[in-house]
Amino acid sequence: MSVVTNTTTIGAIDAPSRRNTELALVVFAVLISVFAYANVGLALNGELPAGMLGYGLGLALLGGIAHLAVRRFAPHADPLLLPLATLLNGLGLALIWRLDQSERMQALTTYAPAASKQLIFSAVGVALLVGVLIALKDHRILQRYTYISMVVALVLLILPMFFPAVNGAKIWIRLPGIGTIQPGEFAKIIIAVFFAGYLMVKRDALALASRRFMGLYLPRGRDLGPILMVWAFSILILVFETDLGSSLLFFGMFVVMLYVATERTSWIVFGLLMSAAGAVGVATFEPHVQDRVTAWLDPFAGWGKIPASGQMAKSLMAFGSGGTLGTGLGQGNSDLIGFAANSDFILATVGEELGLAGMMAVLIIYGLIAERGVRTALAARDPFGKLLAIGLSGAFAIQVFVVAGGVMGLIPLTGMTMPFLAAGGSSMIANWALIGILIRISDTARRPAPAPAPSTDAEMTQVVRP
Repeated sequence: MSVVTNTTTIGAIDAPSRRNTELALVVFAVLISVFAYANVGLALNGELPAGMLGYGLGLALLGGIAHLAVRRFAPHADPLLLPLATLLNGLGLALIWRLDQSERMQALTTYAPAASKQLIFSAVGVALLVGVLIALKDHRILQRYTYISMVVALVLLILPMFFPAVNGAKIWIRLPGIGTIQPGEFAKIIIAVFFAGYLMVKRDALALASRRFMGLYLPRGRDLGPILMVWAFSILILVFETDLGSSLLFFGMFVVMLYVATERTSWIVFGLLMSAAGAVGVATFEPHVQDRVTAWLDPFAGWGKIPASGQMAKSLMAFGSGGTLGTGLGQGNSDLIGFAANSDFILATVGEELGLAGMMAVLIIYGLIAERGVRTALAARDPFGKLLAIGLSGAFAIQVFVVAGGVMGLIPLTGMTMPFLAAGGSSMIANWALIGILIRISDTARRPAPAPAPSTDAEMTQVVRP
C-alpha cells in the first residue's frame, strides 16, 4: 500500500497596487499644469512662453522620480496622494509665474520673481519625499522618538522669538547663505509624531469621564492637564510671535487627535471654547492681532490705514470680479494686492481668473488629499499609525481652512501659506515630507497580509491500493 499526500495552501490574495493608475494620473496632472502655463503666456503676450518646455520637462521629471520612488519603496501606497500633490504644485508654479510677469509686481521694490525659486523648492521637496520613503521603512519606528520629537518641535517653535518680526509676526528665522525659514511648517509634522505617541499610551485615561453635564461627558480634573498645557503653549505662540495661524493649527490638530483617540465629543467642545477664549483674550491687548480682527470685521473701513485691511478689501473685490467662470488666466488684477499676492493671497488669483468653478475645483483637490489621509488612518493596522495619519491629514486640512478662510473673509487673516500652491520654500518642502509619511503609512496599511501557514484541515491524504 502506498500513501500519496496532497497539500493545498491558501495564499493571500494580492490587492492591485494601482501604480499604473498613479502614473497615468501624474501624467494628467503635468499636462494640466503645462496647459495652464501656456494659457498664461498666450493671455499675457499672445504667444507660448519661451520656458514652457523646460517647465513641463522639469515638472514631469519631478513627478516621474516621485512615482518611481513610490513604485519601488511603497508599491501598495494610496494611488491618489502623489498625483493630487503634483497637480497642486504644478498649478501653483503656473500662478506664481503669472504674477511674476505682472508689471505692478515688478515695480515693487520688495518683490523678487519667485517661480524659478519655487521650482527649486519643489525639487528639494520631492527629494525629501524620496528620502522619507527610503529611510522610513516602517512608520512605527517614529514612535520610539515620541518625547525627542516634543523637544525638537518646541525648539523649532521657540526659535523665531529671537529673530526680528516680518510683517508683524515672528515666524521666520534667517540663516546666512540660505535665507528665511519658517520652522513652524516642519514643527507641525514633528509635533504630530509626539501627539500620536503620547495619545496612544494615554488614551484610556483621557477617555474616562467623571460626570455628565448637559449631555457631555466631563473629563476628570487630572486628565485636563495635557490639553491645558497645549492650550497654554498655543497662547504663548500667539502672544510672543503674534502668529494666529500656528496657534490655531497646533491646538486644533491636538484636539482632533484627542477626539479620535478618546471618542469623546466633550474634548471638541472644550477645545473650541478654549481656543475662542484664548484668541479673544490676546486680541484685546496685542496690536497686530487687533489689526487683523479689524480688517476681518470691516476691511474697507481701514483701507489706507491698516495694511491688512487694504489687502482684504482687494482680495474680496478679486473674488467678486471673478464670477462663475473667471476672467481667464493672466487676465485678472489680483496683482493689485501687492507683495502678498503670490503667498497669502494666491487664492485671490484663483478666484478671480478661474472663478467660482476653479476655486471649487482647487478646494476639492485639497479635500481629496485630506480624505485620502483619513482613509489611510482608517485602514492603518496599528493605533500609532492611525493617530499619526489623522494628525497629519488634520493639520493639512486645518492649514487649508485657516488660509482660505482668512483670504475669503471667513476668519481673521493668519499669514500662513497655502500648501503647494503659494510661494514659500519651507511650506513646499514640509508638505512634500508630509505626503511622504502618509504614503508610507498607506503602503503599510494596504500591503497584503502574509499567507497563513498550512493547517491540518487543508491536508488531504489519499490511500491508493495497488
